[in-house]
Amino acid sequence: MRKPFIAGNWKMNNTRAAALELVNALKPLVADVSDVEIAVAPTFTCLQDVAEALKGSNIELSAQNISYAKNGAYTGEISADMLKDVGCTHAIIGHSERRQYFGETDHDVSKRVRAALDNNIIPIVCVGETLAQREAGKTSDVVLGQVENGLSSVKKEEAAKVVIAYEPVWAIGTGVTATPDQAQEVHAAIRLKLAELFGADNAAAMRIQYGGSVKASNAKELLGQADIDGALVGGASLKAADFSAIIHAAK
Repeated sequence: MRKPFIAGNWKMNNTRAAALELVNALKPLVADVSDVEIAVAPTFTCLQDVAEALKGSNIELSAQNISYAKNGAYTGEISADMLKDVGCTHAIIGHSERRQYFGETDHDVSKRVRAALDNNIIPIVCVGETLAQREAGKTSDVVLGQVENGLSSVKKEEAAKVVIAYEPVWAIGTGVTATPDQAQEVHAAIRLKLAELFGADNAAAMRIQYGGSVKASNAKELLGQADIDGALVGGASLKAADFSAIIHAAK
């Protein structure tokens, strides 16, 4: 049985004070949740403060990115050691915004995944197609190609540690959400690809989140699909009550 995993990607939002206000409002709302894994991903400047605020809670800390390099002349990057030092247990890798605005490729994703696994940080690997690609009937080719190439550095024996987040690019921040049937279809295809890459047992153990305009009103139906094991939540994670409602829907 895969434990549902709900993660909040705060993106480039919140000062330190706002981040603390948000996480302190969230903690009591989900304190009774034991059957859902929960994480938040603040901006880098807020990680230390949020880590301190999360001590003793049931909420884990994720970074929004991770460097493939251990250290050195990589201006603007942040290493696994630095993330572990502030208490990160997870890192989001290959988000469509990183691919679109900063030119990250599947090769970059693969190297970042390798750095995360080498340092006992759980990678949340994002995949998803654009609207043009979906309309051209290329969803499967694009998404499964991202899965295969982005996980090319993953060894079979460690595959179950990896989390996949399917986020159709056309649904991120647009208010448009894939229907439960659309999302399930892609999630099922991803799981078949994972079985091809890592074996049926590993594929059955790996969690695949859905992301893309997830909110309290649609979370229960999405999370009720057989191959949807949680959500990577954007805008709705910036309000404690909304994010809490999604977490409780996963129960």
